[in-house]
Amino acid sequence: MKTQKNNFCATLVILFIIGSSACAYYNVIDLGTLGGYPWSSALSINNKGQIVGEVGGYGPEEYACLFDPTGGGANKGLGDGSARSINDNAAGQIVGWTFNSSGLPCACLFDPTGGGDNRNLGTLGGNESCANSINNSGQIVGRARISPFSAHACLFDSMGGGANIDLGTLGGEWSSAQSINNNGQIVGDARNSHDRAHACLFDPTGGGNNIDLGTLGGEWSWAQSINNKGQIVGEADDSSGYERACLFDPTGNGNNINLGTLGGYNCSIAWCINDNGQIVGETHIMYSGEQYRACLFDTTGQGNNIDLNSLIDPASGWTLKMASCINNNGWIVGYGINPAGYTHAYLLIPEPATLCLLGLGGLVLRRRHRA
Repeated sequence: MKTQKNNFCATLVILFIIGSSACAYYNVIDLGTLGGYPWSSALSINNKGQIVGEVGGYGPEEYACLFDPTGGGANKGLGDGSARSINDNAAGQIVGWTFNSSGLPCACLFDPTGGGDNRNLGTLGGNESCANSINNSGQIVGRARISPFSAHACLFDSMGGGANIDLGTLGGEWSSAQSINNNGQIVGDARNSHDRAHACLFDPTGGGNNIDLGTLGGEWSWAQSINNKGQIVGEADDSSGYERACLFDPTGNGNNINLGTLGGYNCSIAWCINDNGQIVGETHIMYSGEQYRACLFDTTGQGNNIDLNSLIDPASGWTLKMASCINNNGWIVGYGINPAGYTHAYLLIPEPATLCLLGLGGLVLRRRHRA
């Protein structure tokens, strides 16, 4: 008990140092857009520092984008739609969605050269699909319609041959796979027999042995990311109906951890967890579209969460709204409001001192967990 107390105090000291210093701990890079499009959002970064996402205009149009991580503007358009995930293999494979010949959204393996040789990954018999994640082996997951009224989580045939696997649900009509790790573990959400979405660890064989990961006392939950250690994050409703960032118990036994919010905010979402256990996402005020802040979460659930805006130079003019992904090097991407007032994708690169502090904090937390 004494060891746990001492380790937790050490963690608090580290978080206090990071959160209270006026120094900048991250350099922020404006990733820009593509010509003619005013806004952009970065959705995924791999361990090589390659970044994908989407750009758009003032209407509903979106365009998949491979961003220049230097911020030099050499961004590459991949086609209509959205690039949602990039893996670490030699090809830097990218998946997301584009439009098929009928003008409907379809899961897509993008041509990373931007040459347009994109691959339609098909559906589960319906007419729409979306790919959300790809691992280093090229396994791709997302969701696909099985009828006009239902869509299921899907493990796609990466060759586009149509041998897609229906991953099923938790007894309801809908499900979606959001993330697959390098071990082939798949998470997302699925409707149960009461028509409530619950975070789900899917049976990758399609045999239906899916695990309901539960909530935080409320009715709804969604899993957004699984790292290569099998740690799962997302969001879940608490007993008061507030959506809270959540570290899920992968056994489904309900020992989920409420990661809390930032002061003054009543909701939060954890979008990504890296292999070091660092978790990023956002906090927001319910029903307030503008009140968002990018957040680095305290993995213990003790509430020592950090507003990422406090870790950049306040003179930068940026307001970081959402952190969508963090790689194993601690690089973070998302979107925010740049100094000119536009919503742009950003890249945060930690200063060496930040990596040292965060690494020490992770070490302390791991020791505390073992104790």
